[in-house]
Amino acid sequence: MERRVVITGLGAISPIGNNIKENWEGIKNKKNGIDKITLFNTETYKATLAGEVKDFISTDHFDLKQSKRLDRSSQFAIIAAREAFEDSKITKENTDFERVGVFVSSGIGGLRTIQEQCEINVNKGHGRISPMFIPMTIANMPAGNIAIDLGFKGESISIVTACASSTHSIGEAYKTIKYGSEDVIFAGGAEASICEVGIGGFENMKALSYSDDKDRASIPFDKERSGFVMGEGAGVLVLEELEHAKKRNAKIYAEVIGYGATSDSYHITSPDPEGTGAAKAMIRAIEDARINKEDIDYINAHGTSTHLNDVCETMAIKKALGEEKASNVMVSSTKGNTGHLLGAAGSVEAIFCTKAIEESIVPPTINYKEKDEECDLDIVPNEPRNKELNVVMSNSLGFGGHNASIIMKKYID
Repeated sequence: MERRVVITGLGAISPIGNNIKENWEGIKNKKNGIDKITLFNTETYKATLAGEVKDFISTDHFDLKQSKRLDRSSQFAIIAAREAFEDSKITKENTDFERVGVFVSSGIGGLRTIQEQCEINVNKGHGRISPMFIPMTIANMPAGNIAIDLGFKGESISIVTACASSTHSIGEAYKTIKYGSEDVIFAGGAEASICEVGIGGFENMKALSYSDDKDRASIPFDKERSGFVMGEGAGVLVLEELEHAKKRNAKIYAEVIGYGATSDSYHITSPDPEGTGAAKAMIRAIEDARINKEDIDYINAHGTSTHLNDVCETMAIKKALGEEKASNVMVSSTKGNTGHLLGAAGSVEAIFCTKAIEESIVPPTINYKEKDEECDLDIVPNEPRNKELNVVMSNSLGFGGHNASIIMKKYID
């Protein structure tokens, strides 16, 4: 028997806030979290802006030993998971921790640690490489460290599909609970790749914006968009079987009702120019949710601010929903606020969708000025929109041609 899956806890840390309240206020107040990179010297770089987490001091959250043994990505993951855990009010008294899983992903893992330790290897020799190098860098560690920190003993996995990673994690967590394997799963993603090799790698493949104006750098669907702006942070959602949530009187934010995933089978970095794979992921999610395409009120787009992504995603939405529905559904990208959090993007955006449903507020696409005829959707430009939302979709598209879409709806008993 299929079981209903609801969202009962949220936690986030991003360029616009260090907790859920700050993040959602940032969306409503059109906060731009992009600014000059401070984590390293960008004097020789073309890309000088990023979405860094602000006012972050590791030892405010971890003791000195932990702080040194956790990569920044794992630190963000644990912080978001702790907030979601507290928000959910799950305890050992009301929940069997043997049936609580952790599906938290990272697109790249501990890239900053990899860079630091490779420099030590070159300059001081392999004998000086940290014994914590491997456990700090492998991409499963955000999930593993959350399970260790909070004591969860259910399934713990990390799904690595580049920028679609955390949306896949939420979708797979939904399916795992739906078919009875776990009662609760902490699902999401974490990323911290703002470093010399991270920015240099994306810069050299010409994926990043070189703008020095923070208000005209990450501009999804704008005709003058020229590349994405890297962000960092983490988002974790508590997914829970409905009857389990009701039994412990949990607050229910929304219900997860659909998930679709596909592969473009086209190119390692470029999306399918026809948008076919992304469209099919949306169609699969709609079919899984057992709704009509006309039921969708809002789509949080992948919307990276690259020329190819925004055009191809526009085409995909039209293919999935049909021209008429696509012309009147609200579509926005919150990457103008946060930049692109890579493997963590989908989870933070799913949180924005959840809050949008809860408060009937549609997140805007900020810093939008120049209309692009190829991106002719209702992108909710510049101002949040007060609108009751019943059904919301969130899209993520990753290098390698990975596509994932999830659908959430207002919870009705």
